[in-house]
Amino acid sequence: MNSMAQPREKILPHEPARWQTAASWLAAIPLALLFLSSGVWKATEPEGWAMRLAQARVPQLLSAPGAIALGVAETVAGVLLLAPRLRRWGAALTALLLLAFMAWFAIHYAELRGADCSCFPWVQRVVGPGFFAGDAAMLLLAAVAALWAPRPSGRRAVAIICGAVTVFALLSYGVESTREASVRAPAAITVQGRPYSLAHGRFFLFFFNPMCMHCMDAAKRMSRLDWGETQVVAIPVAQPQFARQFLEESGLRAVISTDFGPLARTFGYTTYPFGVVVIDGRERARLTAFDDAEPLAALRRTGLVR
Repeated sequence: MNSMAQPREKILPHEPARWQTAASWLAAIPLALLFLSSGVWKATEPEGWAMRLAQARVPQLLSAPGAIALGVAETVAGVLLLAPRLRRWGAALTALLLLAFMAWFAIHYAELRGADCSCFPWVQRVVGPGFFAGDAAMLLLAAVAALWAPRPSGRRAVAIICGAVTVFALLSYGVESTREASVRAPAAITVQGRPYSLAHGRFFLFFFNPMCMHCMDAAKRMSRLDWGETQVVAIPVAQPQFARQFLEESGLRAVISTDFGPLARTFGYTTYPFGVVVIDGRERARLTAFDDAEPLAALRRTGLVR
């Protein structure tokens, strides 16, 4: 009895309905924009973000590498979310980052409650119940984006994207670091309504917010240092009417300048507290760490304190 082999029907993967594809795009696009903007922000301002991470209780030694790594991871996640064939991997990376953020702030909730945690541009947030609700909503978007995305493929493309973003972040860090050595301070600033020269001598410019407790703690620690001939210039970034009271309460001896705008533009100010070492009219260092051993170690290295 003759028999004929029956050809097997090729099993095609299930194609999502149009509304499912649309839902995947609607979830992926806002999430991608948030993570792209946040990642590029961190990659182009690594020193400022290193300071923010230190304020969020990340160990000082890990703050700068952490800022670069976060910038790379968030940027890559945003790019992957926009490519349908890479979307599931992007959603997985996004979910991993969100869970890590939630776990970190949950562990340090008692210390950081009420602190600013605006990791995404245009989105103002503080540590509290709303922070966790917002991240949970983004987790839901990541799940929807991945659920009806095509089966992932293209590992080589992912490797190229990761490499390109990493190179960009490292170049940004190098440019920002190199910039410090070439910045010249304004010839004079305004102190108590009069011109004040920065051309000769040693100066420490301290940018602060009078309402910031982290700034107050830093100022109190610095008030106990032996500054010798170094002049401290205190620059309020907001509410300058309370600057004098801030100095009296902290014990920090300094003159006050209200030239925040021009000085911030000159020295690449990011966020308070922030310090700049100026020697004979030229920037020598920017200080973004104000915890534990810093900025004492940096101030000693530059010769500003004894």
